[in-house]
Amino acid sequence: MPQSLLSRERLEAFIPTPLTDRILEDLLFASKAEVTGSVGDELTISVTPDRLDLLSEGGLGLYLQGVLGVAHGIPKNPPAAGHAKAPSFRVDGSVDPIRPAIAGALVRAPDDAGLDTGTLAEAIRVQEILHSTVGRDRRAASLGIYPWDVIEPPVRYSLEPLADVAFVPLSGDTEVRAERFFADHPMAERYGALGRAGDRCLVLRDRTGAVLSLPPVLNARAAGEARVGHRELLIEATGRESRPVREAVGLLLVVFAARGWSVSPVAVEGPGARRDDGRAAVEPHPIDLPSALVRAVAGEPLASSEVLRRLGRCRLGGHATESGWRAEAPPWRPDLLSPIEVAEDVYLAAPVAVDAGVVPASRTVGRRRAETLYRRRFAERLIGLGLTAPHTSLFVSSEIVARVGGPEPIRLRNPVSAEFAYVRDRLFLSHLEILHRNTRHGYPQQFGEVGPVLVRAPSAESGGQTRYRASFMIASESAGFADVAARVDYLLGGLDVAGVREPAEVAGAIPGRAARLRVAGEAAAEMGEVHPRILTELGVPVPVAFAELDLSALWPLVVPRDGR
Repeated sequence: MPQSLLSRERLEAFIPTPLTDRILEDLLFASKAEVTGSVGDELTISVTPDRLDLLSEGGLGLYLQGVLGVAHGIPKNPPAAGHAKAPSFRVDGSVDPIRPAIAGALVRAPDDAGLDTGTLAEAIRVQEILHSTVGRDRRAASLGIYPWDVIEPPVRYSLEPLADVAFVPLSGDTEVRAERFFADHPMAERYGALGRAGDRCLVLRDRTGAVLSLPPVLNARAAGEARVGHRELLIEATGRESRPVREAVGLLLVVFAARGWSVSPVAVEGPGARRDDGRAAVEPHPIDLPSALVRAVAGEPLASSEVLRRLGRCRLGGHATESGWRAEAPPWRPDLLSPIEVAEDVYLAAPVAVDAGVVPASRTVGRRRAETLYRRRFAERLIGLGLTAPHTSLFVSSEIVARVGGPEPIRLRNPVSAEFAYVRDRLFLSHLEILHRNTRHGYPQQFGEVGPVLVRAPSAESGGQTRYRASFMIASESAGFADVAARVDYLLGGLDVAGVREPAEVAGAIPGRAARLRVAGEAAAEMGEVHPRILTELGVPVPVAFAELDLSALWPLVVPRDGR
């Protein structure tokens, strides 16, 4: 999850409530953000990728204001004073092959103090977060922040020969030629290929020819370095497509809009259909919200006034329409694209307590089902016999099914591999695979488990029925029918149940060395010795005896004596 390091003090400036960790966790309960670290004034905030606006003090501060009822709706955009220099980008067609999209905004501080240290640091931090998320490491979008007072519009965006470009890089003190910059500078080594085509590179210049930056690599120092005290800033983003470029601008705007800076669009001028007034990047976008959808999401009809109140709590705008409402999402909420996403915000805007859930009536509330306890006790008895409890899959291989023969288990229609081609109808199949995988281990080997199987049931809607079995195997030089038969009698004696054994043909067993046990006429268990042919194919060098009990068949016989 994307995360950011925020200042608790700057965050608390938005709200009247001191932010202890517990209070902040409660306030963020219904959001897509969480506190993952807290040391002194520093808060580490993690968010889902669709709520990047919450990774800044400004964006998270707006959210907290809405939750606490301190403010509602989209922050008002103060009227900007008339600009002596109308901002605009003039795009040259030469940029089309590598990075044609551009968008921007002009932001103006609400007072004479201008840009402060904290807001500048926040903007730079958010800028880098956006580079690595929305910008996909600057491939899809990269951002620049410039001091507007030293720029003479229009700003020209073009692809120029390297030989014609020279500038002082940000954090540098001497002018360098573009050829040297792309050859030596570490930022050019990392991002240079994104803004260069052969012997030409992308350049942003103002009307006087001053270089603002070489997108998406690095800003120039004079016209490309925002400093504390600047009152007007130009925000710019370039990329291959318009959508991520506009999203990047909108998400960076929340840093300034949250603190009362005015926001103005920057027009884009260029050949053909490139002309754009720039409003799409900075103004709220409308989303129609049908009343039927809100009712479906909330589970109940909501009054129009309640929906509008919740929209305001989400820091969204809106008004009622004939079919529902028209919501307005600010540019830093690009995650809101369709009615269902707005409806989700409306639903979550209602105060939700962690303990507000209602537990439905159920016979299993407060304790395990009696049948579950019965199976667990049976598993404990297997361990008491000295049997190791394996962990096996419900699926078995086509190879083991073919080796055992007999009635075919249910086959998967589109198995991921032959190793998981069938759903077992006997634990016996899984236990043979255990023997096959453990031929390098010494003998004797004894293991047993309680687990589900799926047997054919034509009357069931799915064609199968889940039943629970208990099965065990003994692999040793002396293993035989008498060993497993004695253990079955012991297990049934613990249930106060007696059965009658009868000779039977059991798939996978030696003929004449297998039996079926019936209890009250129902087949409740099978036992026998594994056929030598199967053992040879599996590579097992010793005799193996097995038994499998049908716990689902035994349950109706033992439940009256279970006492639960």
